[in-house]
Amino acid sequence: MKKLCIKTSLASYSMEELSESDRALILEAKEMTKKSYSPYSHFQVGAAALLADGTIVKGSNQENAAYPSGLCAERTTLFAANANHPDQPVKALAIACFTAGHFTEEPGAPCGSCRQVMLETEHRFGQPMRVLLYGEKAVYVFDKAEDLLPYGFFAEDLEG
Repeated sequence: MKKLCIKTSLASYSMEELSESDRALILEAKEMTKKSYSPYSHFQVGAAALLADGTIVKGSNQENAAYPSGLCAERTTLFAANANHPDQPVKALAIACFTAGHFTEEPGAPCGSCRQVMLETEHRFGQPMRVLLYGEKAVYVFDKAEDLLPYGFFAEDLEG
């Protein structure tokens, strides 16, 4: 047997330590939590994507009584970006979570499906997509989506 170790890295910042553009993107994600449709979980998630041309595309989680029919904020945002701006790489994606009357103290982590979509979006354009996860106590910054899913699945894996 051979044991392998997969490592990832992130940086933890306070809001004040971030650049003005990162703070602005996070504020957009925080604002989008207000547009969440989450009558079942009451867990509002907002996301904002900064495209290479400076466009900001935003989304929020959208639930449905038939739970599998809902969609996370990260995917609504990235799918809207890719559908409406198919030639624009996503430079950064900010995510914020709001529940029980306040933003989460610790940064919320994207689900596995969202991580896969983030990874494929990054792979599609052949350049890293920074990921900013907002929490009241800290903001986690990943230099690339691959850091959230280091052993990812790609189209070339389907080629047999």
